[in-house]
Amino acid sequence: MEITQLESAAIFKKTNLPVTLKFENVVYKIKPKSEGMFNSSSSSKSEEEEKIILKGITGIVFPGEMLAMLGPSGSGKTTLLTGLGGRLSGRLDGSITYNGKPFANAMKRYTGFVTQDDVLYPHLTVTETLVFTALLRLPKTISHEEKVAHAEAVIAQLGLTKCKDSIIGGPLLRGVSGGERKRVSIGQEMLINPSLLFLDEPTSGLDSTTAQKIVSTLWELVKGGRTIVMTIHQPSSRLFYMFHKVLLLSEGNPLYFGKGEDVMGYFSSIGFSPAVAMNPSDFLLDLANGVLDDPQEDQASIKQTLVTAFKTNLLDSVKEELQKFDDREAHEKLQRGKFSQWSNTWWQQFVVLFKRGMKERKHDSFSGLKIGQVLVVAVLCALLWWQSSDIQDQIGLLFFYSSFWGFYPLFQAIFTFPQERMMLEKERSSGMYRLSSYFMSRTVGDLPMELVLPTIFVIITYWTTGLKPFALNFFSTLFTLLYSVLVSQSLGLALGAMVMNQRSATILGSVIMLSFTLAGGYYIHHVPSFIAWIKYVSISQYTYKLLIGSQFEAGETYPCGVNATCYIEDFPAIKSVGLGDKAISIVALAIMLVGYRFLAYVALMRIGVTKKLI
Repeated sequence: MEITQLESAAIFKKTNLPVTLKFENVVYKIKPKSEGMFNSSSSSKSEEEEKIILKGITGIVFPGEMLAMLGPSGSGKTTLLTGLGGRLSGRLDGSITYNGKPFANAMKRYTGFVTQDDVLYPHLTVTETLVFTALLRLPKTISHEEKVAHAEAVIAQLGLTKCKDSIIGGPLLRGVSGGERKRVSIGQEMLINPSLLFLDEPTSGLDSTTAQKIVSTLWELVKGGRTIVMTIHQPSSRLFYMFHKVLLLSEGNPLYFGKGEDVMGYFSSIGFSPAVAMNPSDFLLDLANGVLDDPQEDQASIKQTLVTAFKTNLLDSVKEELQKFDDREAHEKLQRGKFSQWSNTWWQQFVVLFKRGMKERKHDSFSGLKIGQVLVVAVLCALLWWQSSDIQDQIGLLFFYSSFWGFYPLFQAIFTFPQERMMLEKERSSGMYRLSSYFMSRTVGDLPMELVLPTIFVIITYWTTGLKPFALNFFSTLFTLLYSVLVSQSLGLALGAMVMNQRSATILGSVIMLSFTLAGGYYIHHVPSFIAWIKYVSISQYTYKLLIGSQFEAGETYPCGVNATCYIEDFPAIKSVGLGDKAISIVALAIMLVGYRFLAYVALMRIGVTKKLI
């Protein structure tokens, strides 16, 4: 194992393919959203106006160089970084090339992207997080043991050995420190030995010592021929002089692009120098904000002066540097690296995602709160319907079955995809796995909890409430309820995936399920024809019908008076629903089961996929 680890560590010393990143006259525009629905008079005007976020930015970063983009909040740093990383949707003009060619799916194999917010599963340990990422991102030509060794090599290189068995943690769960979380995020991208590494504010919220460790780690990575681009807000003096190149932005305009060591000399040459010795990054941010020692100076005019000075003194030399670089040879190297679209087979992705999902969600799915909730309701039902022989009471219990197990799984499922949206966006934009393998692993992984709780509920309530004590009737009731649970879960998944907002999806789910329940015919027998159609798309209606069919059959009788018996199908509550056409109910629920899950899948296809740039 030690030999394998040494071999794995060797991949971090040098990148497989050096990549030169060029960007020329990059302009990014967005259309402002209208404030309301009654602004018709100004709608035509607002459609024409566009807000320009990036205003013609040019530069080049060679292998073995680290570019730091500085600027105040709102200057366009993150927008530019996202655009350079091939993850920006919208109207992006200008030229961005990688070894002379525009961004393509093949570049995802060479590109790592670390977002400002660390999107990690809180219950997984550091080792589990990196091992699962390695299993998904490293190609199938590498064995399972080698992938694990790669992950362990990354842990050692990033100094995470001490906390490798600690959970990541989250806002309400204590885990590793902020600096360690950031290094785990960097480690996830380092597993693929990227040629290009983008980082958005990697030192945000960290103390100077921790920030120094992270940038020092990146400095070591650059030595292997990698190209690193990062945004950084206010680095210390020690950090600033580690950057090979610096790009200073102000309101989308470039104020400086060039070597970090030359920046102070440049601004002094155009008449801007600090009155006292200070951190270069502090001085640059003051300039980008238009702030000088003299408070009487107009900030807007200072910014305009700096923009004009850049165009006059620096822009031509930057463009010359771009034109000198011959990227034909580098492009040929990129073309030789032919890859399939996916690193691993569908089945390999499914297995890894299933295992990861079960490890992460077992704490939530099998929580004492959820189990206790179902047990309390089951015991309450058992006490309320204790050995009841009244037909109306038994029908009422069956209706409660269909209602409670319509609402409960629906609301559990609604939260599924909104909670995972950020993770899904991050991993799909990196090309880690197929959407179908993720969707199936999530669906299968949720089955145990979705089916175990209703099974326990039926076992407790069935034998204590006077329902028919026969195995056939019991299993017919149980399977009907489990079938209904899967359909309700499908509707919840579809609503969550389409709306992607927990609050809105919950409200919409409540309205839909209440409509289904009310139209079912239990509370009202004479439903007006103009609204009666709802029962034909109601999960509760078909479930209720099958549950009644699991207990009663046509031709059965019940005592309906003194020395009198009546047919069960003539009982008012049963007559309104009917005992026939069970097959229609089964088929209708099957169509809903497949249809809602298909809707959920289609809705998820938009997550993590960059729209085509104009």
